[in-house]
Amino acid sequence: MFSGEYVQGTIFPAPNFNPVMDAQMLGGALQGFDCDKDMLISILTQRSNAQRQMIAGAYQSMYGRDLIADLKEQLSSHFKEVMVGLMYPPPSYDAHELWHAMKGAGTDENCLIDILASRTNGEIFQMREAYSLQYSSNLQEDIYSDTSGHFRDTLMNLVQGTREEGYADPAMAAQDAMVLWEACQQKTGEHKTMLQMVLCNKSYSQLWLVFQEFQNISGQDLVDAINDCYDGYFQELLVAIIRCVQDKASYFAYRLYSAIHDIGFHNKTVIRILISRSEIDLMTIRKRYKERYGKSLFHDIKHFASGHYEKALLAICAGDVEDY
Repeated sequence: MFSGEYVQGTIFPAPNFNPVMDAQMLGGALQGFDCDKDMLISILTQRSNAQRQMIAGAYQSMYGRDLIADLKEQLSSHFKEVMVGLMYPPPSYDAHELWHAMKGAGTDENCLIDILASRTNGEIFQMREAYSLQYSSNLQEDIYSDTSGHFRDTLMNLVQGTREEGYADPAMAAQDAMVLWEACQQKTGEHKTMLQMVLCNKSYSQLWLVFQEFQNISGQDLVDAINDCYDGYFQELLVAIIRCVQDKASYFAYRLYSAIHDIGFHNKTVIRILISRSEIDLMTIRKRYKERYGKSLFHDIKHFASGHYEKALLAICAGDVEDY
């Protein structure tokens, strides 16, 4: 976060909200042979998450059915993922994404990195609760059995949700910066542990100072230093934590850009970031994206996605006319 800057989402509570009417319209849209996808988009992307929960409640009492189950049954492919994803409360959505990143044969390490490097203590606590309720499983244990090495140690530290909050201590910052600098020189197991302890446990305001001190000591940016010293998912996770401390919106702009361009539109990543940041800082992410890459996020989504899937993503992005 650039200090003092106000971050903004793209989705806000709808004024004159009537959950019963919305539930009725959704019921109509989901019945019959041909589902009215435009109606689904116009309702679900234009309501806040709290309002969607009220719509689901009204839908349940009106039809005796679960709205998420009906969406899953009636829709398919990426459009289904977007519409269903919008219906989860944020902690449940994070839990859902983490569960799917770990179950089955492979692990989607980038999903673990995106979520755990960026969430606040409160968000992590709620996500662990939701995970336990939804999957009768323990998030820490699942991460432990699905990952390894210093990458695992760092994730296990983050998922505790015990990052310090509050004031910065300039005297301590110089000491922490020395720890980071030594960890980039020595690269022993012990140094890796000290490195992740500083990055996972110190407050954001403290780390701001530590990064400045590191630059003073080493003449190098910490991200460049980490990239030079380490590799693999451990390095990616450390860099993600640093980028989130420096400016979360820039981190997500970078993640969206690489998901869209480096791997030929990685749908899961794009969907997850747009939905999970929609009420927090997606408008700010769009701004960073445009500043950094020249093209708007709106333009790039339009270029790669199509049909109702494209319409839904653009509606979450709340595209302005100048972004076409």
